[in-house]
Amino acid sequence: MGETGLPRPIAAPVSISELGGRSRGNALVTGVCADNRTVRPGDLFAGVPGLHVHGARFSAQARAAGAAAVLTDSEGAALAGDGPLVMIDDVAAHLGAVAAQIYDHPADKLTTFAVTGTNGKTTTAFMLEYILSRLERKTGLIGTVALRIVGEDIPASLTTPMPAELQGFLAELVRRGGTDLVMETSSHALVQGRTDPICYDVAGYTNLTQDHLDFHHTMEEYFAAKATLFTPERARRAVVVVDDDWGRRLVRESADDIDVVALAIRSELPAGMRGWQFSAGRLTSTEGDSFEVKTSLPGDFNIANAALAATMALAGGVAIDDVASLGVIAPVVPGRMEVISTRPRVVVDFAHNTDALVKAMQALRPSTRGRLIVLTGAAGERDQAKRPAMGEAVARYADAVIITDDDPHGEDPASIRADVLEGTRRHKTPVKEIANRAEAIRQSILDASVQDTILLAGRGHETIQDVGGELIQLDDRAEARRVLALRAQEESE
Repeated sequence: MGETGLPRPIAAPVSISELGGRSRGNALVTGVCADNRTVRPGDLFAGVPGLHVHGARFSAQARAAGAAAVLTDSEGAALAGDGPLVMIDDVAAHLGAVAAQIYDHPADKLTTFAVTGTNGKTTTAFMLEYILSRLERKTGLIGTVALRIVGEDIPASLTTPMPAELQGFLAELVRRGGTDLVMETSSHALVQGRTDPICYDVAGYTNLTQDHLDFHHTMEEYFAAKATLFTPERARRAVVVVDDDWGRRLVRESADDIDVVALAIRSELPAGMRGWQFSAGRLTSTEGDSFEVKTSLPGDFNIANAALAATMALAGGVAIDDVASLGVIAPVVPGRMEVISTRPRVVVDFAHNTDALVKAMQALRPSTRGRLIVLTGAAGERDQAKRPAMGEAVARYADAVIITDDDPHGEDPASIRADVLEGTRRHKTPVKEIANRAEAIRQSILDASVQDTILLAGRGHETIQDVGGELIQLDDRAEARRVLALRAQEESE
């Protein structure tokens, strides 16, 4: 069923006859939920067809928990039993709009920001939330690492929540006096319509590199999915990093439809494009405005993330002087270039594709006095084509490599490791294969000198490893701290 019971308010009663579709009976609803396990009295229970079972099969349990009515399609209506019901074609596509109506369109009462792209979404979102919060705006955050309402952390399960809980979350943010929403928006969510009917005030684009081709099949399809955010139905204004061909294309294809600002960090702003150029630590606009951008996070890619966050804030109505007055943009981003220790330096990062791995290694190399040791793997049941390229990249940039398991899911872990190892053979870098990730972390730390840097890549903030359906508690950060304590104890004896 998939929902996690995010906080949501009790809405003013809405008659099911006002929700469109064809209604049976009459009822007033004060919320909407697509998980029978988190139904509250007065809810409209959404019976949505799933991959293996139709959600309407759980209607009896939902009604027993207090659901006032059921929303479903014609197939679900035959499963929903007696009682008030709303039947609508393609209930999954319309669920967000129905939920927005019940919660009185909460997104319209907020300044909304969406960040999309292959890499950098999480850090950019955290940086933007940091900027807004430092300026005393009451901000909500939705992303891979955390969901947050005005400083209160809430457990997250998906980058983008499902439509019913998303609208409930926004309504709760409004109830608590929220003024702004910052949200990571994945390509999966855009294709599946999870954010509909939200039209964001500002959409931001980081970059596009190979990933998720198990879902999108080609880079062209992947780009097309991202590009749907930059349309009048989904965004009013946009800031697009134009350091890659995809970003430049996105500006060209969307500029006639929405207000687009280009942002050039590691490239020159193309002639004729309106926007910002980063150079020598400053952002300068084509209109002549200029201010300094600094961040506490390492790597040129984090300068790009900070610049995007700052320019998105400007596009959302924040004054240049206010952004400039903040000085260093210094959010704490769990599992994103997170330094666990300094002697040896152990860094945990979510880098799980070639581009992210290369950028992480390039960021760490200049300040590494000893060896750069990289521990990585690849997730199962995901884009297989990227695995050899990941292996080639770590063998090219690192001094020593350990290939281990990431989240194999239902795929053979040895086969996944073999795919990554294939790429490492193009270089003479020493490579170890250690299947057990905890053991791999242990060996990487115990074998390192105090001048070495160890990059634990791929899982970042994640705390559960899925091995053939068995869910194992494994947090790279916690495991690294445990081994570092063991190492310190051994050295003191």
